[in-house]
Amino acid sequence: MTKTVNHWIGGKTVEGASGNWGPVTDPATGAVTTRVALASVEEVDSAVASAKAAFETWGTSSLAQRTSILFRFRALLDANRDAIAELITAEHGKVHSDALGEVARGLEIVDLACGITTQLKGELSTQVSNRVDVAAIRQPVGVVAGITPFNFPAMVPMWMFPLAIACGNTFVLKPSEKDPSPSLKIAELLAEAGLPDGVFNVLQGDKVAVDRLLEHPDVSAISFVGSTPIARHIHTTASANGKRVQALGGAKNHMLVLPDADLDAAADAAVSAAYGSAGERCMAISAVVAVGAVGDELVGKIRERAEKIKIGPGDDPASEMGPLITKAHRDKVASYVHGAADQGADVVLDGTGYTVDGYEEGHWIGLSLLDKVSTDSDAYRDEIFGPVLCVLRADTYEEGLALINASPFGNGTAIFTRDGGAARRFQMEVQAGMVGVNVPIPVPVGYHSFGGWKDSLFGDLHVYGNDGVQFYTRGKVVTTRWPDPSEPHGGVDLGFPRNH
Repeated sequence: MTKTVNHWIGGKTVEGASGNWGPVTDPATGAVTTRVALASVEEVDSAVASAKAAFETWGTSSLAQRTSILFRFRALLDANRDAIAELITAEHGKVHSDALGEVARGLEIVDLACGITTQLKGELSTQVSNRVDVAAIRQPVGVVAGITPFNFPAMVPMWMFPLAIACGNTFVLKPSEKDPSPSLKIAELLAEAGLPDGVFNVLQGDKVAVDRLLEHPDVSAISFVGSTPIARHIHTTASANGKRVQALGGAKNHMLVLPDADLDAAADAAVSAAYGSAGERCMAISAVVAVGAVGDELVGKIRERAEKIKIGPGDDPASEMGPLITKAHRDKVASYVHGAADQGADVVLDGTGYTVDGYEEGHWIGLSLLDKVSTDSDAYRDEIFGPVLCVLRADTYEEGLALINASPFGNGTAIFTRDGGAARRFQMEVQAGMVGVNVPIPVPVGYHSFGGWKDSLFGDLHVYGNDGVQFYTRGKVVTTRWPDPSEPHGGVDLGFPRNH
């Protein structure tokens, strides 16, 4: 029997009323297992109205109330790791260990939100003039919306709503319609933790829901993670409607391998960073730049490791990589591999014909490795978002750096070297928002902020960390003067400073 996923509005499940439904498939079998409601404009308005009404009291609630609820939510989330991971695997397809890792990284931001009190302290300057004090405080912005992608259906929402709620805002989440169930489980846990009705809402939907959120007059801020074309549209549209926006786009992350690098460590890192989670992550390493004579040996080591990766259903403990999210996406990823040889690449591994016995209708693809890739090729220029690793060659550090900096993307990057001076130069000179030194996927811990440069970020502030707190609050400066009790009352004060 097909499961139905509905909305969560005002603290309870609300059945979809638009009459429009989307299919959710099990990527390992290709079978439609679930139907998800697709919201109408009226349903979007209902969710925003619920959040707006809740903000009247939540926005002035005490920090003690907010953090105590978040502490209870954290405990429930920790206790339900496996249940959430199972939902992720069932609808996204990633292996259970990857899904558990996703929940763990989301928990980091919940931890940060539980300790939000120190980040909302504000500032005070006393006696700036005669009995005049100036205070800077931060207040919530109101109703905020999060529009999140399919590849991390639990982690990316947790990059957003814990901080937003801790800062006193109310939240409307529009998760991907491809894997919507984790969002409802999270909503149920928040309710169990005691979060008041309407503070957190889940709106299932597609472009209709997104466009309405971008224009809705009662939504004050939009957080988004997805592809660059959509991020650009989100930023342009929401900004034109007077909203603050953080829109994180796509990536083409490079790993620069210098001649002095530990090639075994570099190969291990390249395989895990390129093929982990089937390459469906914006921080995946999709281009290795081999400097000098190390290219052939490095490619050989990557191939040796890649050929040993066990591909299978995400709920099989023996599987190290699962299927792709949809058949259409699998076919698109395969098309880059098919066209690579015609565009000058050496196809070292071609995983496009891969299938799993007993799961022939699943969205399977094997690991592909393309060597001597041209910067003009489609496989290099586009974000493939699948298990395809491109290797490029450069004669010098300077040539490799220039190649990386010429990319329109600037999300994350890494360098592998034993030379501290070279690593320091790289971290200062590379044009990317997140840099790893002998670390292939430099996703920051929760108390630092995540975000890229160039076409990987639209907006001024990164997600979570200090930037997240800044994004979900507005600054206010209060100047105060109280007369001394000994001063006589009466008279007219024309506002001139009396100490000048």
